[in-house]
Amino acid sequence: MRRGEVGTMPGLSPLGLAGFAGDDPQAIARQIDEAASVADLAASALRIDAMVALLHDDGLKIERIAKLVGHLNARLFARLWSMVAPQELVANSCLVVMGSEGRGEQILKTDQDNALLLRDGFACDGVETVAAQFSAALAELGYPPCPGRIMLSNPLWRQPLAAFKEMLRDWVYGAHPEGPMHLAIFLDSLAVAGNAALLAQAREHLDRVVDRTDVFFARFASAIELFDPHPNWWHRLIARDDDEAMDLKKLGTFPIVHGVRTLALQQRLHVTGTQERLRLLATRQQIDPGLARDVLDALHYLMSLKLSCQLRRKQAGHVPGNLVRPSELGTLERDTLRSALGIVRRFRAEIHQRFRLDAL
Repeated sequence: MRRGEVGTMPGLSPLGLAGFAGDDPQAIARQIDEAASVADLAASALRIDAMVALLHDDGLKIERIAKLVGHLNARLFARLWSMVAPQELVANSCLVVMGSEGRGEQILKTDQDNALLLRDGFACDGVETVAAQFSAALAELGYPPCPGRIMLSNPLWRQPLAAFKEMLRDWVYGAHPEGPMHLAIFLDSLAVAGNAALLAQAREHLDRVVDRTDVFFARFASAIELFDPHPNWWHRLIARDDDEAMDLKKLGTFPIVHGVRTLALQQRLHVTGTQERLRLLATRQQIDPGLARDVLDALHYLMSLKLSCQLRRKQAGHVPGNLVRPSELGTLERDTLRSALGIVRRFRAEIHQRFRLDAL
């Protein structure tokens, strides 16, 4: 699957937003396509951030903002890759983004999560240097290096297809503690440049080798317990004098994303977005349609609240993150957050029961 092909931006005409002026998504896309240097792309990256703030203030739905940002980011990554990588390397490899970027759910810039699959038998002198240049350039554009080194500058995430297939098998059957999480990261992969067939072949290989036993899926699903909910979070949303920060990702978005990802892996779904995964799972009767709707609504609310808090922090000169302080929320925000986290708790219970996590 690939996002960000050359042409018009999906779902939005050049004049689709009145008063958008110079930060029309179409104008940003053209600027990316015409960029001649990393500095030019840095200017485009800043315009994407400005566009996000304007769209959010204008009340555009969070899923539409995320879709636009996803298309523009994919375009930007592909253009940057074409600047630093020789054409022969571009043609014989597949540049992949993962995490929230791969799912189409990233809005403001976060850590780099990317990889490079190489065609078997292809040799490119200096690929290590090219990968390092790409990661460094992304940092210049505002995407900081991943603390876990999930980047193509790390040899683990830059391999020929055959070697990568063996690594996928090891993540499924091996004893390395990071294997399951690396597998989860890969499941959200999206091709943005080069030969997308390489990623498709890797994904098909995973379907063939993945352990279909209940024990495997239970262990994979158990990652939703990595961040146990704060025992007092419900009270903290009621007490207006409580100023302890809450992590929206740990409390809300991660349990949703990983629970849905586990069900999608079990059903061999190759789509990466949580919304599309939920739609297909409901169609296949793998999740109650009402619960699927509620989970999606909760995810979108959490994404919107996170963006609101991040934009406020940026305006105040602070670094945006996943934390929100209950004391900074209005009554409506608190009530809706409490409802959203209640849905998350219900979904966690469903995953817990479905995969019998108590038996682990």
